[in-house]
Amino acid sequence: MNLDLDLQELSGTFSVADVVAAMALSFILSTVIGYVYRYTHRNVSYSQSYVQTLVIVGMVVALIMLVVGSNLARAFSLVGALSVIRFRNAIKETRDVGFVFLAMAIGMACGARFYTLAAVGAVVICVVVVLMHKFDWFALDVQRQVVKVQVPAGEDHTPQIRDVLITYTSEFELVSTETIRGGALNEVFYTVRLKKGTEPGALVSALQARTSGQRVTVLTGYDSTDL
Repeated sequence: MNLDLDLQELSGTFSVADVVAAMALSFILSTVIGYVYRYTHRNVSYSQSYVQTLVIVGMVVALIMLVVGSNLARAFSLVGALSVIRFRNAIKETRDVGFVFLAMAIGMACGARFYTLAAVGAVVICVVVVLMHKFDWFALDVQRQVVKVQVPAGEDHTPQIRDVLITYTSEFELVSTETIRGGALNEVFYTVRLKKGTEPGALVSALQARTSGQRVTVLTGYDSTDL
């Protein structure tokens, strides 16, 4: 019984230098992307694991592109194999998706051996991201407050509340109404924008005068993206 142990080497389409160059460049550029992400991140949801994943994704995609090469059959096989993967972690911010696609695109360019394209593309996009962060592009400077008013159930205090809001705010919008304390009180939520020079305390006093002294709360420090 003869065993055929002849192994066929399939990596003849690229050299060791190509592999080293693709993996090294994808690592460097993905690391730059990770640092740009960390520098431009503003919220408290920063994740070190996510940034490390960006670097890993860039290198893995570069490796996949080296494996695929120009072989269509191999490409379809990899698509079928990778389709079984399911990601269940929710992306916390929409911009995080953009960084994932950026790392993937850089990895694809490195794996396809478009080294200049990968380097120039990564630098240009990272510069744009830093500029958007530095100059706060597309920011909407609309400071709003959330007003929570408690009123006795069974009585319609909406006209009185609206009169006060028209006097003290430049715009307001009803968000929700719910019952509390076993239905004894109604709690009404509004988002408002105070008029220039108006203090939250004045609004609270005016609302309490119209709602039989019930509790009124004004939450400040909200912008339009928090609501």
